[in-house]
Amino acid sequence: MNRLLLVAAAVALSAGPALAAGPSKCTTAPKSKWQPEAKLEAQLKSEGLKVRQIKVENGCYEVYATDKAGKRTNMAFNAETLQKLDNPEAGED
Repeated sequence: MNRLLLVAAAVALSAGPALAAGPSKCTTAPKSKWQPEAKLEAQLKSEGLKVRQIKVENGCYEVYATDKAGKRTNMAFNAETLQKLDNPEAGED
């Protein structure tokens, strides 16, 4: 019984950060609820990235940028929350 409780506690603790971060997928909310692209671009610029392009892909903003060293990067963000998603191709079919 104690082993079961320990396993359950370990699972709950490891899932905590993932649950706290919210959904890690594109939004299904109407565009009127989305954050403006300019807000995302300003956020990324403040992090030292140079935004080359932002595309809308099925409820996600797909961002093409370069870092301070000139390395290209591709990221996806939930358009409603501007949460960065794990999969840079999240909005693509």
